Amino acid sequence: MIRRINFYELAKETIAFKNQNRNVTKKGVPEGLWIKCEGCNEVLYRTELIKNLSVCPKCSHHHRLSGRDRLALFLDAEGQEEVFAELEPIDRLKFRDSKKYKDRIVQAQKATGEKEALIVYKGSLEGHPVVASAFEFSFMGGSMGATVGEKFIRAVQVAMAARCAYVCFTASGGARMQEGLFSLMQMAKTSAALAKYADTGLPFIVVLTDPTMGGVSASFASLGDIIIAEPKALIGFAGPRVIEQTVRQTLPEGFQRSEFLLEHGHIDMIVERKALRSTVAELVNKLTRHVPQQALK
Repeated sequence: MIRRINFYELAKETIAFKNQNRNVTKKGVPEGLWIKCEGCNEVLYRTELIKNLSVCPKCSHHHRLSGRDRLALFLDAEGQEEVFAELEPIDRLKFRDSKKYKDRIVQAQKATGEKEALIVYKGSLEGHPVVASAFEFSFMGGSMGATVGEKFIRAVQVAMAARCAYVCFTASGGARMQEGLFSLMQMAKTSAALAKYADTGLPFIVVLTDPTMGGVSASFASLGDIIIAEPKALIGFAGPRVIEQTVRQTLPEGFQRSEFLLEHGHIDMIVERKALRSTVAELVNKLTRHVPQQALK
């Protein structure tokens, strides 16, 4: 006797089996185990990528790092001390767009675990005393408000008092629009602080990472005694799409990338992440060699 196939029931069983397997897969494989490279689209094992300093082993694309991870990789393990960690943004203007600014601050703090977009540390680099800061791009796009500007200025003052080099890793979309003129004035404040710092003869070294844009790129990020950039980092004031719409011309390939800026004299060198620590340490050694030893703390 030929058995009739109930295709409706068969379809239901097939769907149930697939869903069961899908649930097993989701439970069996932890989330975030793999990551797709933005440079070559290769699927990479996240643990191996992290071991390689978040640089793709296939195409050498430099993935973004958190500010805290940058400083941990950069500074000597011993003697690190975070400073000004208690400072956080203030909603002076009671600003509101689609959401209250104070709510955006709380959201960013919960998402990143940071109080502000700039992290500042005192420490050493291969034995040389330094002050180092790094932007947390995940905190409101690494935007510079009044508190970021204040932390930067205080970092400069600490470096002046200690008579040591100051190294800053930038990753920012620019000025924080929710703070209006309080944000814009940080461009002048940070630049003025660096002018005083320059009088000491101590080096200010900037490391431009992807992306460094807007008011940050137009102020202290362009005032380094030595300006270094990571490969293919986006660096500029307005974004390339905005410029194209304004001038109504197609921009050259690689416009506003590190290599373009090096070719046109805006930066001094491009350094891969694996060589960054040793390169900056060598620069600090050479540029602070003639500072009186008793002044170094």
